[in-house]
Order: sequence, then C-alpha cells, then structure tokens
Amino acid sequence: MMAKEQKSGKTAWRKGYVQIYTGNGKGKTTAAFGLALRAAGAGLPVFIAQFAKGGDYSEIRAFGRFEDLIKLKQYGREGFIHGEPTEEDIRAAQEALSEIREILHSGKYKVVILDEANIATFFELISVSDLAALIDDRPEDVELVITGRNADPVIIDKADLVTEMREVKHYYTEGVPARPGIEQ
Repeated sequence: MMAKEQKSGKTAWRKGYVQIYTGNGKGKTTAAFGLALRAAGAGLPVFIAQFAKGGDYSEIRAFGRFEDLIKLKQYGREGFIHGEPTEEDIRAAQEALSEIREILHSGKYKVVILDEANIATFFELISVSDLAALIDDRPEDVELVITGRNADPVIIDKADLVTEMREVKHYYTEGVPARPGIEQ
C-alpha cells in the first residue's frame, strides 16, 4: 500500500525537512531544481519562488512542460540585483513572502523551493527574522528548500540539511559568458 501511495505522491512522507544550498560555487539553484524534477517524477507537487530574479531562463521553459506538478513564479525584475536594490526589488520580495506564507499552508504543494531567498536576506529585501518565521511556521509535511549565497547563521541553524557549494575552478574566470542550457 505504501509504495502505491508514494508513487501517487499523496502520502510520500509525514515529515518534511528544511534544506539549504549555499556557498560561492555554482550549482545551488541547479541542485534545488534537480530535486524539483525528482519530486515531480514521484508525483509530488512543487512550488518554486525565485527571489530577485526575473527573465526568461531555460529552466522556466522546461518547467512549463511539467505545469501540472511544478509551478514557478519569479519575484524580481529582469536579471539579478547588481549594486543597491531598488524599491521595486524590495516590493517584489515582500510580495513573495506574503504569497509564500499562503502557499505553504494551502496544502497544495509538498515541496516549496525558495530560490535565492538567502540573497534576498543578504540584500535586506526580506529580513532574516521573516525567513526564520516562515521556516518555523511551515506545515510539518512540507519540504522547504532555500538557495542562495550568504546563508545567514540563523537560517543555517534552523535547517536539517545544509550543503555549501565551493568554487574550486570555473571557466567564467577565463571570460566565458553564461551559456544557454548550462548557466542560464
């Protein structure tokens, strides 16, 4: 019986955990999106909120093919924050936080990914205490994944799993721009 329930995604687990992917190396969003694909393959509905990002990335087009199981919403202007955040950046992140609270409690999603939420706290688009409250208030059966450089120690302490990506070598130092399908 349990195998059938797992396959349908109805009761795959009773307890969700908090995962963090942080660090200066490449692969934080990629790891979280791989988890989203795995969850969708198991029939688990996924919501992805992208903080401080806007634009047409390859993964958005790919997730569109799974729209019955993966919903992705961007809360940011095109590109990424360079320099000081604008009022628009702050407003978008606050809107995201409000919507994510509702989404976490809707019962509709088993996996919620907050892509670049650590960056949102670093740039003070949302407060560390607001993100910590979101973690504390999430339903017990929802897996919460948080990505982005500069994870605050308070958030790391609240997590069940923390992976730090460390750059050892990267071809962008040789001037290679982001490539469609690989970095964007």
